[in-house]
Amino acid sequence: MLYPERLHQFTKEHADAVAALACALFLLCGWFALHLGFLGWALLLLPIAYVIGGYESAREGLTTLIKEKELDVDLLMIVAALGAAGLGLWRREYYLIIDGAILILIFAISGALEGYAMQRTERSIRSLMSLTQDTARVVRRGKEEVIPIKQLQVGDEIIVKPGELIPTDAVIVEGYSTLNQAAITGESLPVEKTVGDEVFAGTLNGYGALKLKLHQPPESSLIQRVIRLVQQAQTETPPSQQFIERFERGYARVIVIAGILLLILPPFLWNWDWETAIYRALTFLVVASPCALMAAIMPTLLSGIANGARQGILFKNGAQLEMIGKVRAIAFDKTGTLTTGFLEVCEVISTSDYTKADVLKAAASVESRSEHPLGQAIVKASTNLDWQAATEVQAFPGQGIVGMIDDQEVLAGKDDFVKKYVANLPKNLIEIAKNLELQGKTVVWIAEKRWGDWEMGRWGEGEMGRWGDGEMGRWGERFQPNIPLPQHQVLGIIAIADTVRSQAAETISRLKKLGIEQIVMLTGDNQQTAESVARELGVDRVYAELLPEDKLHVIRRLQQEYKTVAMVGDGINDAPALAQASVGIAMGTAGSDVALETADIVLMADRLEKIEAAIRLGKRTQAIVKQNITIALGFIILLLIGNFLGEINLPIGVVGHEGSTVLVTLSGLRLLKN
Repeated sequence: MLYPERLHQFTKEHADAVAALACALFLLCGWFALHLGFLGWALLLLPIAYVIGGYESAREGLTTLIKEKELDVDLLMIVAALGAAGLGLWRREYYLIIDGAILILIFAISGALEGYAMQRTERSIRSLMSLTQDTARVVRRGKEEVIPIKQLQVGDEIIVKPGELIPTDAVIVEGYSTLNQAAITGESLPVEKTVGDEVFAGTLNGYGALKLKLHQPPESSLIQRVIRLVQQAQTETPPSQQFIERFERGYARVIVIAGILLLILPPFLWNWDWETAIYRALTFLVVASPCALMAAIMPTLLSGIANGARQGILFKNGAQLEMIGKVRAIAFDKTGTLTTGFLEVCEVISTSDYTKADVLKAAASVESRSEHPLGQAIVKASTNLDWQAATEVQAFPGQGIVGMIDDQEVLAGKDDFVKKYVANLPKNLIEIAKNLELQGKTVVWIAEKRWGDWEMGRWGEGEMGRWGDGEMGRWGERFQPNIPLPQHQVLGIIAIADTVRSQAAETISRLKKLGIEQIVMLTGDNQQTAESVARELGVDRVYAELLPEDKLHVIRRLQQEYKTVAMVGDGINDAPALAQASVGIAMGTAGSDVALETADIVLMADRLEKIEAAIRLGKRTQAIVKQNITIALGFIILLLIGNFLGEINLPIGVVGHEGSTVLVTLSGLRLLKN
C-alpha cells in the first residue's frame, strides 16, 4: 500500500521518467497503427504522445518566453514538432507527425534525466539532517529535562550518556570519554576528550558520561555548517552549464528568427509564392531542429554511463562523465578512502625472552575486557591464539589497562603508563617505538609481573641454610636490603594503524602517468600520521588536521589553480568538498549516505583503480561527443543550404535529419563496448 507521502515522493521524483516512457509507448503504437493502415487510431495515439511528452517542455519554454523574454530549445522543439505535424496533416504526409513525436520523445528523455539530477540535492540534505539530534538532555534548576535542540540557549548544561550522539557543539565541563568523530573530522582513531575540550554535534560518545556547556547557538554547530555548505555548493551553477544555457537560448533565437525571415522575405526578394515560402520555412524548422545535436550527446553519455556501471562505476549524471575526462588535479580523503578505515595490528615486536605470540596473548587477555578500538584490533589479531580473559581488570582512561592472569599482573598501554611499573624500558624497543610512531602508527606496550620467578630466584642463592641458625628473627633485617622487590618485565610492543589500501599506491602512480598534474591528500588526522601515509603513497601535497569547511577551502584553492578538480571521499566530513569539486567521487561500500548522495560518481566496490578507468572513459566520451557534434552540425548546414537553394523537399529533409540523428546515435553507442 502506498501512503500519501510515499505516493507524493514517487510522483515528484519519477513523473518525468513515467512521461517519457508513456510518450514512447504511444508513439510506438501510433507508428504501428499508421503502417498497418489504421489512420484513425494513429491520429488519436500520436497527439497523445505529443501531449504527454511535450507538456513539460512546452510549459518551461512558454514560462521562459513570458517571464524572461527569452527563447530556448524547449520552445523551438515544440514549434518544430507542431510545424511538422501541421505540415503532415496539410499535405497528408503523416510520417511527419511521427518525426515531430520523435523530437518530443528525445526531449522528454532528457527532461527525465535532468529531473533525477535535481532530486539529489534534496536527498543529500535530508541525509545530513538525519544525523542531527532533535532533543537534548539539559540540567535546569537541578533537574534533568529533555528539550528540543532549538530551545537550547548559550550557557545551558547538557548531559550526554555513554553511546549517545552529541546533540550540539559544546565544551566539556565534567567527565572524560573517547569520542568517535570520524564522521565529522575524518580522524581514524577515537579521540580522548576531557574537561575543557570542545565536542561536535553528530559525534558518538564512548564509555564515559559527559556534562557539556553550550558556548554557541545550536545553528552555529559544525554539522549545521556542513549542511549549509552542501546546499550552497550544489546550487551554484558552474560556468560550463551557464555557457550551455546561453548557447541553447541563442541557438533557438537564431533559428526562430531565421524561420520567420525565410517565410516572409523570399516572396518579396525572389518572387516565391507563399505556399513555397511556407513549405520551405516549415522544412527549415524540421531540418534545423536540434534533434541531431541532442542525439550527438545524450546517447553517448548514456552509453558511457552503462559502460561504467558494468565496471562498478556509477555516474549520477552525464555531465560528470564528460567532466571527469578534463580533470587536472585530484584530492583524496585519507581515512576510509586511501586507507581501509579499520584499525589493524601491523607489527608485533617482542623482547629476547618472549615470542610474538606471548605478547599478543598477554595483550589480548586484558584488552578483551576493553571496548577501546585499539584493544579490539589486538583481540582480532589474536583470534587464532590460545589465551584466557584476565580478571580484576582496571582501565586507566587515556593511559592503559591492567588485569590478572593466573596470579600474574599484566598491563598494556602507553610508554608513560608502563614506566610507572617498569624501571627501565628496553632501549632497543624505545627506538623501534619512536620509528613506528613517526610512521603514523600507535604503539601499545605490554608488560607483566611474575611473583614466583623473583622469589624462587632469591631462594636459590644459598640463603636457605641461614633459617636453621636461629637467625630467623633477624633475617629480614639482615638480608631484606639485598632482595629486590618483584618488578614488571616488558614483553614487547604492538603497533596498530589504519592500514593503507593495497591498490592505493599503484592507483596514484597510474593517475600521474595518465596526466593528472596534482595528487593531494586531505585528512583530519595529525600532520605526522598524514605525512607518513603520504610518503608511502607518493602524493604531491598533504593537508592535515582539517575540518569539513577546511577541505572545502582547499578544493576551492585547487580549482583556482587547476580549474577542473576531482574529490574522492567517503565520510560526512567530505560532503562539502565533494559538492564543491568539479567531480565528486564517493566510495560505495565504505561511504556514508551523505557522501554517496552528494558525489557525482560512486565506486561501487571501493576499488580505487576504477578512478583511472573512469577518467579514460570520460576522455573517450569527450572525443566521441566532439565527433558527433561535428557530424550533426555538418548535416544541419548541408540541409539548410539545400533547403534555401530549393534542392531538397521536405521528405528528403526529414530523411537527412533523421539519418544524421541515427548516425550520431550509433556513433555514441560505441561506448557500450569496453
